[in-house]
Amino acid sequence: MGIMSRPNLVAGDRLIVKIGSASLVAGAGLPEDSRLERLCADLAAVRAAGIEVVLVSSGAIAAGLGPLGLPGRPADIPSLQAAAAVGQGRLLARYDTALRSHGLTGAQILLTRHDVTDRQRYLNARNTIDRLLALGAVPIVNENDTVAVDEIRFGDNDRLAALVANLAGARLLLLLTDADGLHAADPRKSPGAPLLSEVERITPDIERAAGGRGSALGSGGMASKIAAAWVATFSGVGAIVANAEEPNVVQRIAGGEALGTFFHPRSGRKASARRLWIAFGQPPRGTITVDDGARRAVVVDKRSLLAVGVSDIDGSFDAGDPVDVQDPQKRVFARGLIRYSSAALKVVEGDSGPVRGEVIHRDQLVILDDGPSQPEGTPS
Repeated sequence: MGIMSRPNLVAGDRLIVKIGSASLVAGAGLPEDSRLERLCADLAAVRAAGIEVVLVSSGAIAAGLGPLGLPGRPADIPSLQAAAAVGQGRLLARYDTALRSHGLTGAQILLTRHDVTDRQRYLNARNTIDRLLALGAVPIVNENDTVAVDEIRFGDNDRLAALVANLAGARLLLLLTDADGLHAADPRKSPGAPLLSEVERITPDIERAAGGRGSALGSGGMASKIAAAWVATFSGVGAIVANAEEPNVVQRIAGGEALGTFFHPRSGRKASARRLWIAFGQPPRGTITVDDGARRAVVVDKRSLLAVGVSDIDGSFDAGDPVDVQDPQKRVFARGLIRYSSAALKVVEGDSGPVRGEVIHRDQLVILDDGPSQPEGTPS
């Protein structure tokens, strides 16, 4: 057993449920009514028990492919936006029909990165969710794919769901997919790999076990589920990855049944949405290595990262990009928004170089691991 039991949700608790495209959409690119109806019946049963539910649903782009005559998920942004514009309304209409049969009202909320990183927009989104839940509605959240571009995208709905869990003050994040959970190794390569019932802390070995991208209809896969679980658990929210095809899966997990893989929340954590975005909103564009003195100044003394502590860089990035910060043993302990490009940092030679002072300001830096520095290969 892990360090705590799985949560058994009670009236007043909040649950974020995310479901992926592969679990909703048929091969023709249209949402299957039977799948939607099963999910909505499950959500209604949990809502009847007094548990407040927010649904983060993929499937809008996939639902728009067939009507537009697109053979598969396109690679270019305008085509994705066009598919979302068609599919979003179709998807919500099906949800609304299914929820109304249980006396519930669905409410659409479309978000972009700015709604999480901008303080006023964050408060507006939170207030809207709070009021909808108080009125008995089921908020249905998706990324605003019709206007989102690379600079303002979440990247996938798993990451969005984890940030919504923080925004809504949820107790648990449930990521429904077409897999039973996380296995000890990628089951596509190692069919006999056992299912992991619990993960106390996400380590590099856990991330490697997640494998690569999954279904052609979606943009995620198990790797994105692990990334979302990291976001949620980092901010103190438990996360579960489970199979959407399990009967009454939402009710059973809300009741504490050991389905799927449970990721324990890190105790004592409560990160703001802005700091979560710095840490997890975008993939890091590079890595900078610092000496032990710089690590101590950042982690222990809570100071900004200075140029004098930088010993090496890897990757190509611009000023303002997210980068990982690692110690001499190659252990990543922080992530932040860099003040200089990789080209500028490559000529840093301590305080004698052209880059001086702060490389990452303290307000733009998030500590991912505040434990003692350990040799490479030691589990975190």
